[in-house]
Amino acid sequence: MKLALFDLDNTLLNGDSDFEWSQFLIRMGVLDAELFEAQNLGFYEQYKAGCLDIHAFLDFQLKPLSRHSRTTLDEWHQRFMRESVMPMVTQAARDLVAKHQSAGDVCVIITATNSFVTAPIAREFGIEHLIATEPEQQNGEFTGRVQGVPSFREGKITRLNQWLSGRGWTLDSFVDTTFYSDSLNDLPLLEIVRHPVAANPDDILRAHAQKHDWPIINLRSA
Repeated sequence: MKLALFDLDNTLLNGDSDFEWSQFLIRMGVLDAELFEAQNLGFYEQYKAGCLDIHAFLDFQLKPLSRHSRTTLDEWHQRFMRESVMPMVTQAARDLVAKHQSAGDVCVIITATNSFVTAPIAREFGIEHLIATEPEQQNGEFTGRVQGVPSFREGKITRLNQWLSGRGWTLDSFVDTTFYSDSLNDLPLLEIVRHPVAANPDDILRAHAQKHDWPIINLRSA
């Protein structure tokens, strides 16, 4: 049995669903452009630089979910999928996932982006298992707070171990473990799997991958 882990944003997607969700809400007029766009861009630059305060970001990202009903949010997300997500899905990414699925590997998307945004995207890829940052809910509605450990940096290892433990597994349960990611923020998890792969890597991850002879792949082709 083999385990294939996939980061989502800028890895399986040719773009960032977290960032694009806020931009989508701004275009919809749900969020004030002058106030939120600069903050959204600022958080995105911090993420790329490896200095993101995840709790400050989640406060920014999850609060809008608490201001609208789940029914309304789900309707907006359907439009978001059509307008913003589908253009970011490449055939190269679909083919990579299909290769692992055909081999019978256990496939998991593991992402810092919250599960409200990412669960429909995982379904689009046909990936059953999703480890994502979890927005807190009460009676099916979002509170604007995070539940549990955010799936970010070392938190991805924590959340992965929790997910494995819930199934009676550890990483050693698998004859092979592979993780595909684009980001320096995923170095903690990349360094504990047997086959780390830099997919569409940022400059820091690319340099690290070259130094350690990790494979580097491009999933951005249409």
